[in-house]
Amino acid sequence: MIRKNLALRHLVVLGLLLFASSAQSQQKVTNTAEIVSPRLQNELERIAKLAKGRVGVCARHLESGKQISLNLNEAYAMASTVKVAIAVQLFNKIEKGEISLMTMVDLQPSDLHPGSGTLDVLFAKPGVQLSVQNLLELMMVISDNSATDILLRLAGGPKAVDQKIKDLGIQGMSVDRTIVELIADLEGVTLPAESEWRLGFYDKLLKNTTAESRTAAEMKLRKDPRDTATPLAMVNLLTGIYQNTVLKPESRDNLLAVMERCRGGAARLKGYLPPSTLVAHKTGSLNATATDDVGIITLPDGAGHIAIAIFVADSEQPIEQREQTIAHLTRSIYDYFLFQ
Repeated sequence: MIRKNLALRHLVVLGLLLFASSAQSQQKVTNTAEIVSPRLQNELERIAKLAKGRVGVCARHLESGKQISLNLNEAYAMASTVKVAIAVQLFNKIEKGEISLMTMVDLQPSDLHPGSGTLDVLFAKPGVQLSVQNLLELMMVISDNSATDILLRLAGGPKAVDQKIKDLGIQGMSVDRTIVELIADLEGVTLPAESEWRLGFYDKLLKNTTAESRTAAEMKLRKDPRDTATPLAMVNLLTGIYQNTVLKPESRDNLLAVMERCRGGAARLKGYLPPSTLVAHKTGSLNATATDDVGIITLPDGAGHIAIAIFVADSEQPIEQREQTIAHLTRSIYDYFLFQ
């Protein structure tokens, strides 16, 4: 009888421990604590020097709230990492029932924008439609710029995305332009009124620029505060996505699944991680102005998740060197959180 009571007591205690463990794993961490480790900080600073530019880092262990950073509150050009914010506002519209993933969108000739090689052939055929889900895949998986600007229009435009970010209480992020406007500013192209946009209009305008004018335009863009984010702001957005405070669970799962299929940046966040590591991320590039990668890394053996944003700016180093900087930084952070 005593043995039975003891066995029953052990089962009850085990059940309570399992319940507590489950509750703890589901708890949203709202407080962050900056890690004070001179050795780790020195290592991040040493690696950052490889880029010979400005480097910003924020990495947060989502289960504990512990955080590692470098130039945490400095603003960097988001480039295509802004597409994470666009996706959040798009899903916000979906959750309100204003559109759905199955909503079909007509492709207009004026929607063909630079950086959209995948869709080139479709714009020449009248009557072609794609669903919002198709366009989301194109935007997040292969970073198609035409798909992005179409979805940005459906999301309400840059002002709507920017307002959504502010409504979420995220400071240090600014969404100001469409992708075609950003590319035009990068390359020194003056866009005509949108009513004048025709199939292939941008390429014709680009031919009127020179190497000197394009260089001058890029130098100007480097000082532009628009479409920038601090590493902290981006990690706050990623944290909100993961912890279901930004999106409903179904939307969150859909977005993270698409980000896991991101084809770009194999040499960036993923560069030196074990091949089986699950990374839901989005890259961004603007010539030498921005080489970015942001996302959520799943650690092995139940060690948790890392929301991470790494921005490399104003670096004239070869792209391989910039990407290796991101990869080395990521691996150092990965190892720290895994073993600490």
